[in-house]
Amino acid sequence: MFDTLQEKFQNAFKSLRIQGVLNEETIDEVLREVRLALLEADVNFKVVKELLDRVRVKALDQEVRSSLTPTQEIIRIVRDELIEILGRRESLLTFSKEYPTIFLMVGLQGSGKTTTSGKLALWLSKKKRRPILVSTDVYRPAAREQLAIIAKEIEIPIFAGEGINSPIELALAARKDAADRGHDVLIVDTAGRLHIDEQLMQEVSELQLKLRPTEILLVADAMIGQDAVRSAQEFHERLGTSGVILTKMDGDARGGAALSIHYVTGQPIKFIGTGEKYDALEVFYPDRIVSRILGMGDVLSLIEKAEESIDKQKALEVHHKLRTDSFTLADFQEQLRQVRKMGPLDQMLGMLPKIGMLKNLNNVHVDEKELIHLDAIINSMTPQERLNHEIINGRRRKRIARGSGTTVQQVNQLLKQYVQARKMMKSMSQSFFGRQLGRLKIPPDLMSQVKSS
Repeated sequence: MFDTLQEKFQNAFKSLRIQGVLNEETIDEVLREVRLALLEADVNFKVVKELLDRVRVKALDQEVRSSLTPTQEIIRIVRDELIEILGRRESLLTFSKEYPTIFLMVGLQGSGKTTTSGKLALWLSKKKRRPILVSTDVYRPAAREQLAIIAKEIEIPIFAGEGINSPIELALAARKDAADRGHDVLIVDTAGRLHIDEQLMQEVSELQLKLRPTEILLVADAMIGQDAVRSAQEFHERLGTSGVILTKMDGDARGGAALSIHYVTGQPIKFIGTGEKYDALEVFYPDRIVSRILGMGDVLSLIEKAEESIDKQKALEVHHKLRTDSFTLADFQEQLRQVRKMGPLDQMLGMLPKIGMLKNLNNVHVDEKELIHLDAIINSMTPQERLNHEIINGRRRKRIARGSGTTVQQVNQLLKQYVQARKMMKSMSQSFFGRQLGRLKIPPDLMSQVKSS
């Protein structure tokens, strides 16, 4: 996500570091590079002009702070203006006082509207809401069945509306059903078209009139760039959309739609889709996105993912085992599985700041299959071997390799990685690791329970 733009920005600021002085000539040179980076990223030209004008005025109008270098000063200004362009703060969902709150999902066909409806329902359920889904797409073959399959996988109720073939009647019946069964949110997945036409707008307008939704959320495909911005503008002019959900952000290295859509439509981006899994939906934080674009990382989002995915009891147990030097291969395997729960490793690396040893992470590709091989190797070991790696001699290594469908070299490599990880984690456990456990908001009674064990 934003890899291309991030690299272009890094190159633009690198030339400024060489010159080391912030004057009109150097500012113009840097902004020329930034302009090319933004245009190549398919950012709307009006957005580019507005951003650069504001950065130039601010950069020339103030002295460099004593605590900052010229490079840091202009990066600070660019950062502040990018956040302003993106909407400054995250935009939260609005809920009505009466049940159910209705979220009307609109957008073009192929934008990921049905999948996103399921993702949003799952996200709401994790926030202690009781959502229910309904599809009013009576035109696309198996559209309603697709949403039903998604609902079953994420274990969210759906209103089937068997025998009802009118979008309006489906939506109204679903609203009554949601209220009767005590669901506080109804998510209405509407029909889409390959392009905006009068029939589509008429139908969605009628749904809006009859349902009076709390939010009208436009689902737009980030990978189509400025076409997504244009469709967002048209939908907003006709319907008065309240926010945007940008899908397929994990496949969009440019980021043009994300950087343009709020400025052009005036509507906030509320969520971004970052993968195919149903939990791959993130709240859109302008400041965090800008930090990623500028190579500063997004450690807050990384910590939040850890909080959602990592078993706190097991994290404490690992901390205890590291301190007492009893961290085994079975524990190592469990840690690998916990990391995989957080999502694709490429995404996790993308959230780290590109400084020091981490500055070349853009060029790192993590092969998820390697983690599967590591898991298979440890599964092929006996319980005794997992508890004490030192008993694994040459004969045992050959047996483990055969059992896991790998090579002896791969088994040797895993054992080497385990020993290195054990040493590194033990040295970190008293400082960094301990502090991070504090970030996981572990209840005091759980902490004392592990300490006494």
